[in-house]
Amino acid sequence: MKKKYWLVVTVYVAMQLSSLIGVPITAWIEKSMGYSQKTIQSTSGAYWIVFSFIAALIVILSILRDEMKDTMYRKEAAPIPVSIAWAIGGVFLSLFAQGLAGNIERLIGIKPGSDNTQQIIHLIEAVPLVIIVSSVVGPILEEIVFRKIIFGGLYRRFNFFISAIISSVIFGLVHGEPSHLLLYSAMGFSFAFLYVRTKRIVVPIFAHVSMNTLVVMVQIVFRDDIQKMVTHSERVQGFIGGFL
Repeated sequence: MKKKYWLVVTVYVAMQLSSLIGVPITAWIEKSMGYSQKTIQSTSGAYWIVFSFIAALIVILSILRDEMKDTMYRKEAAPIPVSIAWAIGGVFLSLFAQGLAGNIERLIGIKPGSDNTQQIIHLIEAVPLVIIVSSVVGPILEEIVFRKIIFGGLYRRFNFFISAIISSVIFGLVHGEPSHLLLYSAMGFSFAFLYVRTKRIVVPIFAHVSMNTLVVMVQIVFRDDIQKMVTHSERVQGFIGGFL
C-alpha cells in the first residue's frame, strides 16, 4: 500500500479516537462559556464530531489531491453518462442490499433497528450540524478509506468477491454493531461493486451519501411511526412465539 494511503488510514483512525481528548476539551470550552451541564452533556460530543470529521476530510483530501485529479480522467473509468446512471441506480442497489440483509437478520432473530442510527438522530437533534457529517462528510471519508484504499488494495491481490467480502466486513465492524454486521457488510459490498463497475470513487460516494441522507430524513420525519411499527412487530412475534 502506498505511503500516502497509510497516512490517510492513520488520519481516519486518529479521528475516530480523537473524541477521547476532544470531547472533554469541548465540554470545558462550553462550560467556560456558561453552558449548563445538561446542555454540555448533550452537545459536546456532537460539536466534536462535526469538527473532527470535517478536519479529517480536509486533511485526507489534501493528501490525495493529486491522485483524485488523475482519477477523474482515467481511460479505464466508465464514461460520465454511464457513471451517472450507476450512481443513481446504486442508491436503489444499496437500499435493496440493506433491505435484503435486514430481512435475513429478522429471520435469524436479530431485532430490527440500529442503535448507531438512533445515536446519530439524537446528536442531530442536539446539534443540527451533525447531519452534514452523517449524510455527507462521513460517507465520503468511508468510501475513500474502505473502498478506494482497503478494497482497492485487496483487489490488486485477490478477486472481487474476496476483496469485497473482507473490506465490507471491516466496514461493518468499524460501525460497532456486531449484531448488524450482515447489514453493514451488504451495504459495503454494494458500494464495492459500484466502484469496480465504474472505476470512479465518486459513484459509491454519491450512492452512500444519498442513502444516508434518505435514512436520516426518514428517521427524523417518521420517527414516531417507525417506533410504533417496531413495537407492533415485536408484539406480533411475541404472540406467535407463545403458540410455538
